[in-house]
Amino acid sequence: MRIHVVQSGETLWQIAQNYGTAISQIVLLNELENPDLLVVGQTLVIPEPGSEYVIQPGDTLWQIAQMFGVSVQELAAANNIADPSLIYAGQLLQNPYFTHTVSAGEYIWLIAQWYGVSPEQIIAANNIEPPGLIFPGQQLRIPAPVKPLTEVNGYITRVDAQGVPEVMRLGKYLTYLSPFMYSITEDGSLTTLPEQPVLEAARANNIAPLLVVTNFTQNEFNSDLAASVLRSTEAQEQLINDLLEIMRAKGYAGVNFDFEYVYPEDRENYNQFLRLVVARLRPEGFLVSTALAPKETADQVGLLYEAHDYAAHGEIVDFVVLMTYEWGWAGGEPWAIAPINKVRDVLDYAVTVIPRDKILMGVPLYGRDWEIPWVEGTFASTVSPKEAVQLAAANGVSIQYNETYQSPFFRYSDESGQEHEVWFEDARSMQAKYDTVKEYGLRGVSYWALGTPFPQNWPVLQDNFTIRKY
Repeated sequence: MRIHVVQSGETLWQIAQNYGTAISQIVLLNELENPDLLVVGQTLVIPEPGSEYVIQPGDTLWQIAQMFGVSVQELAAANNIADPSLIYAGQLLQNPYFTHTVSAGEYIWLIAQWYGVSPEQIIAANNIEPPGLIFPGQQLRIPAPVKPLTEVNGYITRVDAQGVPEVMRLGKYLTYLSPFMYSITEDGSLTTLPEQPVLEAARANNIAPLLVVTNFTQNEFNSDLAASVLRSTEAQEQLINDLLEIMRAKGYAGVNFDFEYVYPEDRENYNQFLRLVVARLRPEGFLVSTALAPKETADQVGLLYEAHDYAAHGEIVDFVVLMTYEWGWAGGEPWAIAPINKVRDVLDYAVTVIPRDKILMGVPLYGRDWEIPWVEGTFASTVSPKEAVQLAAANGVSIQYNETYQSPFFRYSDESGQEHEVWFEDARSMQAKYDTVKEYGLRGVSYWALGTPFPQNWPVLQDNFTIRKY
């Protein structure tokens, strides 16, 4: 897979010719509604001819396997497909092998070194008999290099039947699915959630569901609500009992606590509560995780940060989600949602107190549109990355890219003459984030939130990692 940035005067036909691929492959992979309308600065993900294929309407996995010269089982396994009869137009499939034509003087060990695989893998893939002789002109199947194994969590807010198509279509990319949300009440009991449809879709795709528990009520995170539970032994007992009952009944694999704006004086209460939860849930095989505000220092001041004890969470729970987004928040000035320099500042601190293999880095799947000049008290509207590009196209403006923040942005004027500034994500910004995950050796990523059209993210993710499944 390649990432191409559209230049002035380019057409999709020219781009397809330059990469040796079909226009239809690019159109489907990028969900281009009008292939004749490209935006300068727009990114396109381009499949590699021969080794990658974008599923077309009417395709079957058997047909694609025949084209690649592999079995259906090999192709399904290489692409995390749980049910070979369920594939979706626009998904990228990768061939588990590619072809090497032997030249004079070559031998298996040397070829294996070139491609980063073992001689034994090449011998097994080609059914070569001992002593492993090959000859010039022979075509060898070379196993695709192994990509880093990672875990991927996706929060989802559409938890009824409306959310099912999204989970089915993106299921192969997810380790965990986190339906948002169950809220606590003052006595520790939990509210209800009609999430059974997305849980069934998760099971069909070998995704481990996580039950999300929050102190969210009446459209905001409530500090007093968190305090009422964290300061009461009886309420905590009620919460843990309710939690276990729901998890057992609905088939959850674990829990994710997203307690925000907790009073600083409840910091140790929160830590001790997590210890109680782990003591009750871990013997039954349940995972325990938390969502943490993006802190850059241990003593960072602010209601959002002070009760989130990175070191304690890193020691107590199985993993944490660092909410490394919302620098460009709806009620603030225009800015990148997850500027990579700020994300790295958080990670630089986090890895000193939390084991790297316990950190999921938060990643936004959305952008924002601000009216400018920004006025305090006004709020930006949320846009998907796909909608952002359509906005730029509709207003005839080019997309720019901030190298410091590793984020695309643009400005436009609406029909009334009001100026706007839009920050969002594209294939380049996501590649920067995945490079960061690999550089820091993290457990994986966590998306906020599924349901936002961002077709380019998924092939970029797939190009970088093998997704762990449970």
